[in-house]
Amino acid sequence: METKRNLVLILIVSLFLIESSIAEDWPQWRGPDYNGISKETDWSSSWSGDEPKVLWEKSIGIGFASITISKGKAYTMGNKDGKDYVYCFNAETGDEIWSKSYECPLYNNLHEGGPCASVTVDGDVVYTLSKKGDIICFKADTGDIVWQKNIQDEFECVPPQWHFSSSPLIIGDLLILNAGAKGLALDKSDGSKKWQNGGGIGAYSTGVTFDLDGKKSLAMLVEKEFVGLDVESGKVLWQIPWETYGQINATDIIISNNKMFVSTGYNTGCALYELKSGKPEEIYKNKEISTQLNSAVLWEGYLYGFDGNIGMNSPGRGNLKCVEFETGKVKWSQGGMGTGSLMLADEKLIILSEDGKLIIAEASPEGFKELASKQILTYQCWTVPVLVNGRIYARNTEGKLVCVDVSKNN
Repeated sequence: METKRNLVLILIVSLFLIESSIAEDWPQWRGPDYNGISKETDWSSSWSGDEPKVLWEKSIGIGFASITISKGKAYTMGNKDGKDYVYCFNAETGDEIWSKSYECPLYNNLHEGGPCASVTVDGDVVYTLSKKGDIICFKADTGDIVWQKNIQDEFECVPPQWHFSSSPLIIGDLLILNAGAKGLALDKSDGSKKWQNGGGIGAYSTGVTFDLDGKKSLAMLVEKEFVGLDVESGKVLWQIPWETYGQINATDIIISNNKMFVSTGYNTGCALYELKSGKPEEIYKNKEISTQLNSAVLWEGYLYGFDGNIGMNSPGRGNLKCVEFETGKVKWSQGGMGTGSLMLADEKLIILSEDGKLIIAEASPEGFKELASKQILTYQCWTVPVLVNGRIYARNTEGKLVCVDVSKNN
């Protein structure tokens, strides 16, 4: 009897260890939990010689869309010759499974242009949003179009200066976009409108969900405000002024329990709010970090993110910073990576510098400690790298996509 109990215990522990190291898919912008953090642990941050190796690379066209991974498939977007291309690759080999294109200008005003929104995977379909407002639902396996709409034509949504960039957000049966004055929700099955808080100009960030009094709610930066919305009805729960130079509210809200961190670029700075009686009350507001292009990640009470301030004469421009979530105080600041991007896995920062260097560093408030690095791309890199199944996917602005082997058996 004792032997049987021991065997059962060993089996349970073994299953727990296996489950804890199994890689998660990365089916939407910012990952499965919309926070830029992966639970994957079975990967290597210790390299030597010519490691890590590039397993495959592709030319996908100009743009900033990140990579999403689901069921062994990698999805992304780029622009070539006046057309947006949506790609589906075999995530392991890089073999193209399908690609679809449609007419779309590059929209390269003061930047390279191309699509910014990432592909969102939901079961057997994927959703994309172009800069001119084409929202399209494709079959995930074949690329066949299920439905498509243009949010400018059908819902009077006006593109912001740098055009539509927020990634489609799926909540239950709804597809929610940062479009119009304060959000637009469509029926994900056919694209019909479920609710809309007016037409007009939206912003670039993607909404983040939270629970409020047992109801699913949404926090989002719109054109000039930080708003809370009831997901089911679209009702505006609060609206707090939040203006950034050029109205470039591009980063996502970071939520921990009942507290919400807001930060945008151009020396706007950051703020922490606490929900009290259903309304946010300010805890602090300062200019210690201004995350402009990419959101920070929150890990064990500390935020890690790049201080953007592009075009500003800030001494911290481009520095990677560690900021205490509760107080807004900077613990350390590290330069040399430009306006980079990052995600987190296994208590480590996975960083892509602006000039294409892949860097692994400890996620610790004690200081910046690099563990490994390798140049994997050249040219401008502003798109967040993604780790899935011991492989890191990264791209540059001109459209080179690489898949790098960081498995423990490489």
